[in-house]
Amino acid sequence: MAGALDGIKVLDFTQVFAGPFCTLLLRDLGAEIIKVERTEGGDAVRNDAPLTQGLESGTFIILNRGKKSITVNLKSEKGRDICRELAKKVDVVVENFSPGTMDKLGLGSQELCNLNPKLIYASVSAYGHTGPRQGDIGYDPVIQAMGGLISVTGMPDTPTKCGVAIADFSAGFFTALSIVATLLHRMKTGEGQVIDMSLQDCVWLLTSIEFSPHYFIDGRVPPRLGNGHPAMTPGNLYPARDGSVRIDTGTLSQVERLYRAMGREDLIGTPLCSNQKERIKYREQIDAAVTEWTKTMSAEEIVKQLKIIDVPCVKVPTFDEVCNDPQLLSREMIIEVEQPVSGKVKTPGSVFKLSKTPGDVKAPAPFHGEHNLEVYSGMLGYTEEEITKLTEDGIV
Repeated sequence: MAGALDGIKVLDFTQVFAGPFCTLLLRDLGAEIIKVERTEGGDAVRNDAPLTQGLESGTFIILNRGKKSITVNLKSEKGRDICRELAKKVDVVVENFSPGTMDKLGLGSQELCNLNPKLIYASVSAYGHTGPRQGDIGYDPVIQAMGGLISVTGMPDTPTKCGVAIADFSAGFFTALSIVATLLHRMKTGEGQVIDMSLQDCVWLLTSIEFSPHYFIDGRVPPRLGNGHPAMTPGNLYPARDGSVRIDTGTLSQVERLYRAMGREDLIGTPLCSNQKERIKYREQIDAAVTEWTKTMSAEEIVKQLKIIDVPCVKVPTFDEVCNDPQLLSREMIIEVEQPVSGKVKTPGSVFKLSKTPGDVKAPAPFHGEHNLEVYSGMLGYTEEEITKLTEDGIV
């Protein structure tokens, strides 16, 4: 079945997380991704642990499944000429070098868009291509800090980063969305565009939705709440006899039903069972009352009672339990990909549950330079002898 982006060709100069996640999403939706890798070693993530028995990186497989890999020596003028020729024949270019790097190589947005006026050129960087920090380097944890996420995450006296590379992955997602939007714009106008995506911008957007109103409206710096929820009380991680449960109450009626299940009808009608703005003032007292109840029971008993009365509650699963979760398995969010060297490798499935053009994630990740012959002969018309000579000369 053809994907929603079937026929769209993407020249992908990205590596590590943010850029490859962007092009992974485009590949899931049907785009052809031509991954440009260094002649020596390729994408740095190819060496990231853990490695399969075939010495392939599990992370690389997840981020690059279904893509085509070509090698190019960008330090050589001939290698750069090859990239210019490819840019004339694709719809999208994506890169995540530091600002200015592609310009120095003669592969910046202005030059490539002059060669191909319909080109979508997407740049992903730590702080974007404008502003006082535009040239600064920033890895995901640094950007989590600069986007405000670390300041609101963790226990009151201990800030902490998010456990996943949320800056990288959110930037990858927003870049993919931007590319789809600019492709729609091009369908209407015939115009290409340049996309300037900043990891800091993306993290700040995610952080600001819940937390900036406290500062901009009330002038209050939001506190770190640990496992507490900024907008729901009760809303926390509570101890059971055999683990922890997560309980969140989004409406006053849920709060009342929870208190009745706890045998604490005496709290109904008090400020601890008032509107949310009032309840937040009594967060510690409310959490203490809920904890007194939950710690006397098993997690299964708590979940069973609260499910009956429609109060959201789950036992907090371990990571291995999530990896075997029947809900995720039923929705094919954990699948097997057949790697030619490593055999069957489990990877995440596609989130794109589209009725006509669902996401396709079952193709393997490529070998380093696996598609040199296919791309250079098919798109640029090089003969096999010419490609062999380019390889011998260290150009590809």
